[in-house]
Amino acid sequence: MGSSVERALEVLRDGGLVAIPTETVYGLAADASSDAAVARIFSAKGRPTDHPLIVHVATAQHLAEWAAEISPAAALLADTCWPGPLTLLVPKAAHVSAVVTGGLPTVGVRVPAHPLTTELLQRFGGGLAAPSANQFGKVSPTTAQHVLADLGHLVDYVLDGGPCPVGVESTIVDCSVDPPQILRPGGIAAEQISALLQGRLAPSAGPSRAAGMLAAHYAPTATVLLADTAEAAHSLAATRAGAWVLDRTDDLVEYARCLYADLRDADLRGVAIVVAVLPPPTGLGHAIRDRLTKAAATT
Repeated sequence: MGSSVERALEVLRDGGLVAIPTETVYGLAADASSDAAVARIFSAKGRPTDHPLIVHVATAQHLAEWAAEISPAAALLADTCWPGPLTLLVPKAAHVSAVVTGGLPTVGVRVPAHPLTTELLQRFGGGLAAPSANQFGKVSPTTAQHVLADLGHLVDYVLDGGPCPVGVESTIVDCSVDPPQILRPGGIAAEQISALLQGRLAPSAGPSRAAGMLAAHYAPTATVLLADTAEAAHSLAATRAGAWVLDRTDDLVEYARCLYADLRDADLRGVAIVVAVLPPPTGLGHAIRDRLTKAAATT
């Protein structure tokens, strides 16, 4: 573990795995042009090989290298929201490996907003396939220490960029369909995307085709129960031995930033039951509700 971009570059060019910091969560990165390197991601995470990965690139101009076509909506969102916590699902270019896309005809692409990873991508020159750097289905990592706790020796180098400032994964917008669909709520609110597209935005429909679309995900060891209000949460917790109430609804930015660290901390403290208060379904609340609902779905 360290902050050496030079060392990270060496590992990636050697076909290795590097945990990279982004504004959302830490990613487990490999050279997206190397099937052997990308296969190591699936093996390290225990991730199903038909679950597609997101390709991280240095600038919006690189989207054309990965997309067979770029719709006006995709171009607008890329120009407006990148670098930032937004992934665009686009028809994949012919050279994009089916290993990266899980055999699907589309590929997710994003430009992360973190200075260390921006430098790494600029110097690397190509794309980095990178899902979250944790065991599949478990709580995502927002610090380098989380990565080491989850994957340890399975990662060849951890590029330590400090705690992730957003704390939940990117919003995924499928721009291969018209109107575009939000497949996963994330760091950029659905309301903002809708405003940019002048209302031409639809909810998710159809089969799972992007990261984070499974019904159960983001799960701590503790059982997660949900409540609509703090009062309801404390009432529920009072009836359950070993329960702890998670409630940061007074500050949704902080709720998102601390969510995964809070869940991990609960496990470290031996909490048996987390009773989480759901935020309102607006802004970052969409993403927080999504993560908590999927964490609870595993119980």
